[in-house]
Amino acid sequence: MDQQTLVRPHIPASSIPAPAAWGAVLAMALCVAVLIASEFMPVSLLSPIAGDLGVTEGRAGQAISISGVFAVLTSLFVANLTRGIDRRLVLASFSAMLVVSGTVVTFAPDYLTLMAGRALLGVAIGGFWSMSTAIVMRLVPASSVPRGLAMLNAGNAIAATVSAPLGSWLGSYIGWRGAFFAVVPLAVLSLVWQWASLPALPPERTQAHGQKPSNVLRLLMRPPVATGMASILFLFAGQFALFTYLRPFLETVTHVSIPVLSLLLLLMGLAGIAGTYCISHLLHARLFGILAAIPLVMAAIAIGLVVFGFSTAITAILLIGWGLFGTAAPVGWGTWLARTMADDAEAGGGLQVAVIQLAITAGASLGGTLFDHAGWRTTFALAAVLLAGSSLLAAAAWHQARTAR
Repeated sequence: MDQQTLVRPHIPASSIPAPAAWGAVLAMALCVAVLIASEFMPVSLLSPIAGDLGVTEGRAGQAISISGVFAVLTSLFVANLTRGIDRRLVLASFSAMLVVSGTVVTFAPDYLTLMAGRALLGVAIGGFWSMSTAIVMRLVPASSVPRGLAMLNAGNAIAATVSAPLGSWLGSYIGWRGAFFAVVPLAVLSLVWQWASLPALPPERTQAHGQKPSNVLRLLMRPPVATGMASILFLFAGQFALFTYLRPFLETVTHVSIPVLSLLLLLMGLAGIAGTYCISHLLHARLFGILAAIPLVMAAIAIGLVVFGFSTAITAILLIGWGLFGTAAPVGWGTWLARTMADDAEAGGGLQVAVIQLAITAGASLGGTLFDHAGWRTTFALAAVLLAGSSLLAAAAWHQARTAR
């Protein structure tokens, strides 16, 4: 049986504009790129931020973690808190928060104001990402949803690739405040573009018989959803247990120079963009197979890095493969969300964002502890185990979906 037939979403025809609103999807992709660039910009600017505001670099680094905390909190509650509001207005509001956040951070006179601006960015990230899958489902036909999600994730991949080096380069010329303000015009452009291209998107009843939207956490009572979310948790925890510590690994084990390191990270990002494009054409018929295969391949790459990490050439090939598969993974899980929770896509999107943010935090934290106390091999081995577990859970989710039919 074709896997696409296992779970077929029901999307009301009235909620799909005709023709498909690809301009709105592109505007959302631009907003995603600005959100991610803003989130990771402090990575390369901690020293000047700390020096200017009179705090330690450790305290300045909390500007990154606070946005993640507020992204989790927002993603869990946004669907119910905004259930009676036109989705066009909701999305525009989060985009406006991005503009305000960038402005507040740019002109922050002290540390507390900086943290307030970063907290506002976390709200924008959590709210926008939580709504994104559900809105794409309403903007394009069901058969084009993977392509739409791939476009959003391409914006993610591009921003993740360039944000740190771009922030460092801009900071050297116009200071850290100028670097943060440089993204504000793009945020304004995204807001105006979305407002002009998005159709009216009145809130939909998400359950049969006109019930209110599902409580986000109650979605975990559905076995296929719980298993799928567990697979997502293992995937992102394993991915970021390794990815977070690539730089020290490349510098101390592979012994690459800074220019070569930058080139490798760029190639990973470019491979990720290619992966998001390719995977969108394969998800229609092979969704669960791809969801199980991606973390398994990434686990093999992690083991390969343990064995061949001393070779620059082999490491480069492995990291390009990591970017190709790892960056494409969210497209697959976004498509899974669209199929398994079509009538609860907003609540499901919020739950998925919360799970991903928690997984990233847990994976990076545990990976760092092992990196410091047990060595890089232990960290990479942990990543391989978590990724293999994600593959097994994805296979279990496929079995549950099949039996449910």
